[in-house]
Amino acid sequence: MDRRAFKQQRQEDILLSLKKFDYLTRSQIQIIHDLKGDRNANRVLNDMAEYLGTFRHEGNIVYYLNKNGRERIQHDVIRKKTPNIQHFLVRNQLWMHLKRPHSWQNEAKIKVGDTSIVCDALFNQKGVTVFVEVDITQPMINNRKKIDRYKKIRELTDQPFHVVWITEIESRKPKLTELSAGLTGRIYTLNEII
Repeated sequence: MDRRAFKQQRQEDILLSLKKFDYLTRSQIQIIHDLKGDRNANRVLNDMAEYLGTFRHEGNIVYYLNKNGRERIQHDVIRKKTPNIQHFLVRNQLWMHLKRPHSWQNEAKIKVGDTSIVCDALFNQKGVTVFVEVDITQPMINNRKKIDRYKKIRELTDQPFHVVWITEIESRKPKLTELSAGLTGRIYTLNEII
């Protein structure tokens, strides 16, 4: 592959990652696409400026597809700067920590009987569905309600599944563990996966 074709393929791969994950920090793009050092990553992303929107979040530059980027890869979901950005970035970090599951889907709706949930992500691991929940600033009462719905789904189906939580707040891990009694899965804190 010549240099120009390689560059175009790398750009397309980065744009497709932004399509899949909505928002990525420079360091996340750097790791996912093996861009080596910071200088190289900055050069690659600067070369793609016509396709990318950016904003700063907690000292990081966050990238998303602008109009040109969406047109180049034929994507119609419009993303802009959002106060929910940490939710997206933490979910992406969990995907990377879990060895980048290929079957990963964001914002999936599950319905069993009269019980439905929109999970933050789901994927399959050795034939078992894994539901992902991201806890950033959500009130614990909302987390409790969601866990209760997972327990209801557990009662209604004989299909095994796991629920994985990721929380930024260390003190929430014991409470989520307690509430999740009877469900299989794992609870991570952000510090455990970065």
